[in-house]
Order: sequence, then C-alpha cells, then structure tokens
Amino acid sequence: MQSILVMAALLLAGEAAAQSTYYQGYTRQNGTYVQPHYQSAPNASRLDNWSTQGNVNPYTGQAGTRSPYPAFNAPSTSGGNPYASQPRSIYGR
Repeated sequence: MQSILVMAALLLAGEAAAQSTYYQGYTRQNGTYVQPHYQSAPNASRLDNWSTQGNVNPYTGQAGTRSPYPAFNAPSTSGGNPYASQPRSIYGR
C-alpha cells in the first residue's frame, strides 16, 4: 500500500514538472532582481494557470485566486465586446 502512494506521488511530481517552465533569475532595467522560479507552461488557455481559481501551484501549495474570465464591464481598447468578431466589409477590404 505504501509503495502505491509513493508511486502516485512520483507521477504527480513528474506531471507537474512536465507542465512547467523554469525561468532563471534576472535583473530588470530598474535594478530589481527577480528570483529564479517556475511558471505553468505557456499556452492559449487561461484555465490551467497556477494562479487561476481552482488550480494549485505544485511547488508552493498556494491555491489560485485569479478569475480565468475577464470582467465583462472592464474597459476595452476596441470600445466593444472583446469576444465579438470584427465587422467585415462587404467589399472585401
């Protein structure tokens, strides 16, 4: 029974490592040092980021707090619904 728990823990750790990217420490232009850290692997989804609600950072154990969906009332640079498609010209331009 104990060996099954150990194997499960190793599988979860391996899965977390496969879904993460390591960033080396660096100094910003303003002189602030950013420590080395891991981030969830970049992709097009907001649902699987460690900081998103419902997810947990496997390295720190902290639960995500950010909403994966932008607020519908937030101002937008396009002046409209960010999910609406852009109107197309009937002239093909």
